[in-house]
Amino acid sequence: MKIAYIATYPPRECGIGTFTNNLFKSMLTNKAPEEQNHEGFVVALNDNELTYKYPEEVKAIIRQDHQEDYLEAVKYINLSGADVCILQHEFGIFGGQNGVYILPLLHRLEIPLIVTLHTILKAPSYNEKAVLKEICKMAHKIVVMSHKAVDFLVGIYEVPKEKIALIEHGVPDIHFSSEKSKKEFKLENRKVLLTFGFIGRSKGIETVIEALPEVVKKHPEIIYIVLGKTHPNVLRHSGEEYRIFLLRQVKKLQLENHVTFLNEFIDERELFKYLYACDIYITPYLNEAQITSGTLSYAVGVGAAVLSTPYWHAAEMLANGKGRLFDFNDSDGLAEMLTELLENPKELIELKNKAGEYGKKITWPKTGERYVALAEEVMKDEHLVTIQKETEPDLLILPPFSLAHINRLTDDTGIIQHAKFGIPNLKEGYCLDDNSRALLMVLMAYKQMKNMRALELSPIYLSYIHYMQNANGTFRNFLSFNRNFLDETGSEDSFGRTIWALGYLLGNAPNDAYYQTGKLVFFNASANFEKLQSIRGIANTMIGISYYLKSNPSDDSMTERLRNLANVLIRHYKENQTDDWNWFEALLAYDNGILPLSLLHAAPILNDPNITEIAIESMNFLTSHTLKDNYLSIIGNEKWYKKEGERSVFAQQPIDAMAMVLMYHQAYFVTKDKDYLNKLYTSFLWFLGENDLRMSLYDFETKGCCDGFESYGVNRNQGAESSLAYLISHLTVLQAYEEFHRSDLKLV
Repeated sequence: MKIAYIATYPPRECGIGTFTNNLFKSMLTNKAPEEQNHEGFVVALNDNELTYKYPEEVKAIIRQDHQEDYLEAVKYINLSGADVCILQHEFGIFGGQNGVYILPLLHRLEIPLIVTLHTILKAPSYNEKAVLKEICKMAHKIVVMSHKAVDFLVGIYEVPKEKIALIEHGVPDIHFSSEKSKKEFKLENRKVLLTFGFIGRSKGIETVIEALPEVVKKHPEIIYIVLGKTHPNVLRHSGEEYRIFLLRQVKKLQLENHVTFLNEFIDERELFKYLYACDIYITPYLNEAQITSGTLSYAVGVGAAVLSTPYWHAAEMLANGKGRLFDFNDSDGLAEMLTELLENPKELIELKNKAGEYGKKITWPKTGERYVALAEEVMKDEHLVTIQKETEPDLLILPPFSLAHINRLTDDTGIIQHAKFGIPNLKEGYCLDDNSRALLMVLMAYKQMKNMRALELSPIYLSYIHYMQNANGTFRNFLSFNRNFLDETGSEDSFGRTIWALGYLLGNAPNDAYYQTGKLVFFNASANFEKLQSIRGIANTMIGISYYLKSNPSDDSMTERLRNLANVLIRHYKENQTDDWNWFEALLAYDNGILPLSLLHAAPILNDPNITEIAIESMNFLTSHTLKDNYLSIIGNEKWYKKEGERSVFAQQPIDAMAMVLMYHQAYFVTKDKDYLNKLYTSFLWFLGENDLRMSLYDFETKGCCDGFESYGVNRNQGAESSLAYLISHLTVLQAYEEFHRSDLKLV
C-alpha cells in the first residue's frame, strides 16, 4: 500500500508537523526492512512564503496562500500511484477563509481519503462549519482523538457515526531515567514543574505563576520550567507581548529563582528528557475549548503526574485517577493541589503509575498499526473505479422556492442593489440591471407557480424600469437611496438585460396593464437596438426580442432586427474562431453562457442552420472549459481566461452559473437532446455546493445567495444580482423538470 500524507512537516516548527512525522514513521518505517510492506510520501505545507529543507519523503510542497499549489499537488498525488491519502486538518494551516483552499484539492482527489481532525469547534462560524462539513463529506474515514470529538461531529456537523474512528494521539516510544535526566539538567535537588508547547495567551501560564508563592513558602526547592517558543501566529500579530507579561509577573512576585523560560523548539528526545525530569506536569489552559492536546498526551504517555484545567481533552484523558483537575484561572486551587501532592509522595507515585499504564497503550507504534488497519479497511471497502453518472434532477434536494430575501431587499422604489451579508445595504441604492432581473424572476415565478407575492412585486420593478428610461429610449442605471440619478446613460449590458425582461413580459404578461406599460418602454428603446456595440448587450437584447417574437411572430421589422444582431455575433465569432478556439472573443470573460444562449433563442425564429451550428459549437467550447468532472467550474472574473493563457479560478459569480442553466435549457428546447437537461441540473448544483470549493452559496437561513467565490473563500454578502441569479436558475430547473415529464422522456 502506498500512502500520501498532506500536512505540515518538519523542519517546520509545528505540532501537526511533528504529529505527521511520527505518523509517517510509525506506519511506514518503524519495522525491520523485510517487514515493511508499505511506502509513502508527504505533501508539505509552507507558511507565509517561508521555505524549509525537507527530508526526502517530502515530494511536493504547497505554499499556504497559493491556490494553484493545491491544484498542482492533487495532480501529483493522483499520478503518484498512491492508494490512499491521509490529511491532517487544522484550520490555521490551509489558505483562504477558514482554510477553504483545501476543498478543491480534496474534490479532485481520485483515491480514498482519511482525515485526522485536530480541532473541532463547538460553536463554529458559518464558514468554519461549512468547510469542515464538506471535508467530512469527502472523507471516507474521519479520525478523532477523543469521545467528545465524536459527539461534536455527530451532533453539530451531522457526520454519520460509522464514518468516525477514534484513535488517540500517539506518544513516541522514548524512555529515559528520571534521575539521570534531572542530573543532566542539574535539577537533582529541585522539585520540577513543567509546561511545554507553543506559548500564547490561551495557555494560562500566569495561573501557575500566581500559584507559586504559596507553594514556594513550604517547598523552596520548586522550579517551574516553561519550555517552548511563542506560537508563530501570536508572534506575527502580537510579538513577544505575552512572554514579556509573564516575565514581569515573575519579577513582581519575586519568583526569578523559581521560574525558567526556555524559548526553544526542541527535538523529541530532548523534550522527553525534560518530561522524565519533571515531578509534576501542568496544562493550565484558560477555557474548555480544546478537543485535542498533544502535549497532554505526551505527558500522560511518559507516566508524568499531570495537573490540568478541565478542558475537553484533559477531562476525558485524566479520568479514573490518571491525573487531577483544577478550575480555570484558579491559582489558589492549584497551589493547594501542588502542596498536597508534594507533601504526599505516595499519591504522586500513584498518579504517575496510573498515567504510565495508560501511556503504554498509546505509543506511536501501536497508533501507527491502527492507522494502517484503518487504511486497509478503507482500501478494502472503497470501489476505486469511478463510475460516471448522469445527473438527474431530484426535486427533493432543492430548497423550497422562497422570495424571503427578495422581499427583504425590495422597497417601494425597487430592489436594493447590494447587501451586507443578508441585510440590505442602503448606501449602494438601486440599479437597472437588478430591477430588470427581478422583473424577469417574478414573472417566471407567477407564470410557473401562480405565486401571488411575485405578482405583487412585479409592478415595483416595472415602474423602476419606466422611471429610469431616457427620452431617447436609453436607460439610466444607478439611483441612490434618496432617489437621485447617479448616471446619465447606463451600460449596454444593463440596456440588454432590461430588453430581455421586457421581452419576456410581452410574451408572458399577467394582465393587460403590465403588457401595455412594457410594450411602451420596449418600443421606446427599440431605436437603440442596432446601435449596440457590446456583444453581451447585443446577446441580452436578442433574447428579449426572441421572447417578444414568440408571441408576435408576424412582426417582420423586429425579426429583421433580430437577424441583424445575430449577424453581428456571428461576425465576432468568425473573426475570433480558430481550430482550438470556438468563441466570440479572444477570451472567456463574464456571463459567457449568454452568448450561445442568444443564438439558441434566435435560431428557431430565424430558421437559420448556420446560427444553430455556431450556437452549438460555441456552447460545446464553453462546456469543455467549464463542465468537467461532473460539476460546473466557472471562469473566474479575477483575470478571466485569455486565449493561450491560464484560466482564472476566482472570482466565480452566480450570474455565470445562471447563464449556463439557461443555455442548457434552451439547448434542450432546440435539440430535444436529454443530455442538456443533465448539464442544466449539474450547472444548477453549483449554487448548492457542487463547485470548485465544494461549498453552498445558497444560504438556507436567509434564503439568499452569496455573491460568489473570492480568493479567500465565499463572499458572504447576498446582493440582488446573486440571489436573483439563483432564483431564476431554480425556476428554470422546475420548468425543465415539468417539460421533461410532459414529454414522456426519461433521464438515464
